Amino acid sequence: MSYEHRDRVYIIKDIILKLAEYGELNQTALLSYCGLNLAKHKPILDNMERKGLISRREELYGNKRITKYKVTENGLEFCRKVLEPYEEMFPRKGRRGDR
Repeated sequence: MSYEHRDRVYIIKDIILKLAEYGELNQTALLSYCGLNLAKHKPILDNMERKGLISRREELYGNKRITKYKVTENGLEFCRKVLEPYEEMFPRKGRRGDR
């Protein structure tokens, strides 16, 4: 499977939708499901957390610290009011027959 460049707005939407679908995901699973790279995309997660779109918590698993993310009500609302209409107006390449 080949990945094309995704605009930041679509990455944010994908993160919110994946967290809404699963409820809560650890950092590794979230990045994997969204096709993202930790080194490259961690600032997006940090920014989303600062803006209240997602929440993060850490738990200890033996000697390891596991980071888990969850979408907030603000994140769901932002997705419904801003991101979904944005994607309707400017669909991703290859979706709905648009190129």
